[in-house]
Amino acid sequence: MAMQWIVLWGATAIAASIIAAVLAGVKNRDYSYWMAWSFLVPPFVIWLLLLPRIKGPRPRQPTLDEIDRRENGPH
Repeated sequence: MAMQWIVLWGATAIAASIIAAVLAGVKNRDYSYWMAWSFLVPPFVIWLLLLPRIKGPRPRQPTLDEIDRRENGPH
């Protein structure tokens, strides 16, 4: 019985993550952020659904090189 709940939760988490990726793309949001949080807490998909679409370019995470340059300066 416990194994069925674990499998059900896993399937729900994966499905929520996929749905969040699609919704984040449509709403012009950072899809990796929303995929991760929706995988951990599947009801976050509902929150994403209620958020408005962002106008302008999609926000993106800086690369590790960009973060390193910002913190340490050019070498």
